[in-house]
Amino acid sequence: MSQSPFSYVRRGFSFFWRALDASRRTVLNLIFLALVLVLLYAIFGGGAKPLQPKTTLVLNLKGQLVEQSSVNATDALLANARGGDVHKMIQLRDVLAVLDNAAKDPNIGGAVLLADDLQGGGQATLREVASAIDRFKAAGKPVVAWGASYDQRQYLLAAHANEVYLHPMGMVMIEGFGRYRNYYRDALDKLGITVNLLRVGTYKAAAEPYIANGPSPAAAEADAYLYNALWASYTDNVEKARKLPQGQIMKTINDLPQQVAAVNGDLAKLSLSAKFVDGLKTRDEIREMMVKRGAPDAEGKSFRQVSFEDYLARVPRKLTGDAVGVIVAQGEISDGTAGPGSIGGDSTSKLIRAAREDSSIKAVVLRVDSPGGSAFASELIRRELELTRAAGKPVVVSMGNLAASGGYWISMSADEVIAEPNTITGSIGVFALLPTADKVVDKLGIHTAGQPTTWLADAGNPLRPLDPRFGQVIQGSVNHIYAEFTARAAQARKTTPAKIDEVAQGRVWTGAQAKERGLVDRLGSYGDALKSAAARAKLAGDYRVVYVERDISKFDRLIEMVGGGTAQAVAQAVSAQLKLGAAATTGLPPSAATEVAGDFAWLSELTAKRKPFTAITHCLCESP
Repeated sequence: MSQSPFSYVRRGFSFFWRALDASRRTVLNLIFLALVLVLLYAIFGGGAKPLQPKTTLVLNLKGQLVEQSSVNATDALLANARGGDVHKMIQLRDVLAVLDNAAKDPNIGGAVLLADDLQGGGQATLREVASAIDRFKAAGKPVVAWGASYDQRQYLLAAHANEVYLHPMGMVMIEGFGRYRNYYRDALDKLGITVNLLRVGTYKAAAEPYIANGPSPAAAEADAYLYNALWASYTDNVEKARKLPQGQIMKTINDLPQQVAAVNGDLAKLSLSAKFVDGLKTRDEIREMMVKRGAPDAEGKSFRQVSFEDYLARVPRKLTGDAVGVIVAQGEISDGTAGPGSIGGDSTSKLIRAAREDSSIKAVVLRVDSPGGSAFASELIRRELELTRAAGKPVVVSMGNLAASGGYWISMSADEVIAEPNTITGSIGVFALLPTADKVVDKLGIHTAGQPTTWLADAGNPLRPLDPRFGQVIQGSVNHIYAEFTARAAQARKTTPAKIDEVAQGRVWTGAQAKERGLVDRLGSYGDALKSAAARAKLAGDYRVVYVERDISKFDRLIEMVGGGTAQAVAQAVSAQLKLGAAATTGLPPSAATEVAGDFAWLSELTAKRKPFTAITHCLCESP
């Protein structure tokens, strides 16, 4: 029986498919074998070359200083493949580990600090790094700082070096703290949008920009008290580090126009005359100076050095033994699951449970850097810490840049609360926002109608005016959550709700001010929190520090490989269009348009999440 032409095609296609499948498996196996060989070489055959004596540590800090990076390797790889770059982040823990280990390394003779690419960081984390630089210097190892220019964050670190140098065309730009905030009442009225704010707390000013054209007297008073204290702390720190007369920074700022005229506009020369820097040098002159002071490299073209990244890879890590588990709570607090660098009520609670159930973890440190967010999510996290203490494991809270509102809520179940002097904390208050666009739809000729079975069935419809009865219900709920907040704070601080209410009402405080008012136990560093947790768990001095972080499943990894970079690209494109659109339609400069777009995006996101409303414990603040 003769075979049809289709059978030959089918057999040919089948042979081709089997060959293709075999080739695919062969290639994958070869890739896997190559990875295994690379791993074996890294473990047994390779490793970093030993450092030679008089090696200089180069602290070239690139990116934003954070508690926990939110950038994953997949997106970084995809960004590089697109010829772009992801937002770089430097973890505080890594900088501290490098400086503290290098201080004890006999082959490290000193350090060069290059802060040009440091893109930001809060006052508490910057002070942690500054203290680590001081410890490095105390080990007899000099630090030289050089910069093309310094902003006030970069200069806070540079001021702690033994010598500070500036490019002859650079400047030291110390501006001060605080900024002007945008207020949108008139703009929203013109659009026909009504923002209904229901809150508890005289000083709870987080949502004021949407209901007023300027700050309330209470908000202005609280902001001035906070920022003046932070500014005094900054200037005192820098002036002591640089051995400047008290008040030198303020005098320079106040007399700036006259001083600039006196040096014919040469801002580098002004920085030198004000003794903010020790000399004006180009990068190559710094290189020559370091070669003369230390040792030349193998090629004789520069000084013997090791980069921050290379030295970080050399830092030894203990893999066994009893440990203090650290959970980083950084960013806004939201319901559900959130990835690294942010806080989810469910996901962060899961991390706390994992630490509680891990027999090798004997104590827990919660490192907080958060302005707050969802009250419900905050309570989930607080409850898990309460259960951890009940299970016999000590809990110590270490407050970083921010631990305000919801960030304070999650700090209320701890054996000890330690804050930095310039942490921003407090903001014990609650609010809910319900924007309505009934006037907008009237202008557009849109009408709503229906037959709900009760007045409550569609009470949260943003296209209708807020029903006073619904507003009364929400205000009652906000009042109740505030009472819960103050009651739990009173229990944690061993006082009464009335006493807490006196220092609450949504008001923000520095860590030092919070200590004076009994809202924290003591002032100290992240290292102090680790030592306290270890001591409470009766651990020996060689205890491990384990960071309890979210595991990424194989499915998540696949999703990231397929969509992570794409999602980021789309987000960037949408953001760019939003900024461009705001700039084009308002005539604002791009930077101002970006800020306005961000404020409205936050309001829009908040509105989208309400179910039918969300109680918010957020300070809408940031570390200067």
